Amino acid sequence: MDPLGAPSQFVDVDTLTSWGDSCEDELNSSATTAEIFHEDTIRSPFRYNKDVNGKVVLWKGDVALLNCTAIVNTSNESLTDKNPVSERIFMLAGPDLKEDLQKLKGCRTGEAKLTKGFNLAARFIIHTVGPKYKSRYRTAAESSLYSCYRNVLQLAKEQSMSSVGFCVINSAKRGYPLEDATHIALRTVRRFLEIHGETIEKVVFAVTDLEEATYQKLLPLYFPRSVKEEHRSLPYLPADIGNAEGEPVVPERQIRISEKPGAPEDDHEEEDEGLGVDLSFIGSHAFARMEGDIDKQRKLILQGQLSEAALQKQHQRNYNRWLCQARSEDLSDIASLKALYQTGVDNCGRTVMVVVGRNIPVTLIDMDKALLYFIHVMDHIAVKEYVLVYFHTLTSEYNHLDSDFLKKLYDVVDVKYKRNLKAVYFVHPTFRSKVSTWFFTTFSVSGLKDKIHHVDSLHQLFSAISPEQIDFPPFVLEYDARVKSPQIPSLFPYPPF
Repeated sequence: MDPLGAPSQFVDVDTLTSWGDSCEDELNSSATTAEIFHEDTIRSPFRYNKDVNGKVVLWKGDVALLNCTAIVNTSNESLTDKNPVSERIFMLAGPDLKEDLQKLKGCRTGEAKLTKGFNLAARFIIHTVGPKYKSRYRTAAESSLYSCYRNVLQLAKEQSMSSVGFCVINSAKRGYPLEDATHIALRTVRRFLEIHGETIEKVVFAVTDLEEATYQKLLPLYFPRSVKEEHRSLPYLPADIGNAEGEPVVPERQIRISEKPGAPEDDHEEEDEGLGVDLSFIGSHAFARMEGDIDKQRKLILQGQLSEAALQKQHQRNYNRWLCQARSEDLSDIASLKALYQTGVDNCGRTVMVVVGRNIPVTLIDMDKALLYFIHVMDHIAVKEYVLVYFHTLTSEYNHLDSDFLKKLYDVVDVKYKRNLKAVYFVHPTFRSKVSTWFFTTFSVSGLKDKIHHVDSLHQLFSAISPEQIDFPPFVLEYDARVKSPQIPSLFPYPPF
């Protein structure tokens, strides 16, 4: 209790400036949404929404001091964690809180449980347990952290709470990367407010000095404060933006089968192959339009009317259009396949990217979206040297990428992809795949042949990349242990680049 006449140490959330009111763009610009976003302009999946922004507050301060309906406490499974947030809440709430917590009998990771606020200004405390982060269990950690935020908000909705003060749930001692966790926190809150916004008036993100910069950087991606900020933030959205509720997609989910772009909608009977087939629809889809008039460009090239510099500039513009499309498209169905992901570094310190052939159902997915996803994931990776590890293990004909797609990918990507790719380790190749690779690198693309290394067993791979630096699909390890001889020498047949 504060001494009579002394100012209270607690902070009323109604006195805090909302995120929507902290932007000068909207005040300084008279342009309307229609003027900035034309008919063919790509919009962000997290559009400018003044009402949603008015409910969000970013505040640098102690969450325990917030005068709101409920604050969030991040703890461990026994609800006895001694982190700075918990210790401050326990100190201000008083001894009754510990007694109340004992009645809860712990809390599982991702769950949320409720107690009274006792001596706090907040009426309630919502306790939740964030996940311990390990890179090889990243998917599980993402899902658990999403559950923390979602369950807190759901509990607040069920209890008719008007305001919630969030601490940063991913405590430093649990090892969750701050920026990755912030993406999940912000998009989960954004999606919840879009669907259930009428039930909650204020959501406060209480952050420390170290956390504030990350939140300031990422909030515009999910809560753009003007149409200009929405447009500027679009290229920086991650590839996996979750589903309609912000939940990370997981591999076990059913693959969404999509129509191939450009395919005619009418179900006409197939005609005999030849010139009688109607090809008028080719080039009318969005991806074809991105490339411009290819025939005209090739004609100018043959006539010598385009210089080398002009060609490079034209290619860069084309790649930038693909990149912009990749950053605005919902690629969660492709991300859920877990066919492409970043892992550790090789023995030379270069980033290792993994491609899992078995996770690519070529006949069931939209391959143009697969190309977009590759660009989105790889654009920031390819700015420096990297290597690819391709697991051909247990693939079937339904997983094999055809040469036309690979040639298209090679032609579309920026020059940095080719310059900074130092090695491709082709793990568990078959005789057929070796022959196909030789033909492709010999006759279809240039400069790639000498970077391909066929690796028959993981023992050979480990001489170039430490096993701790690769997140292996379980079936790859099982296959290698069962089929490949453990006596194979660990000496790698090729010197690493």
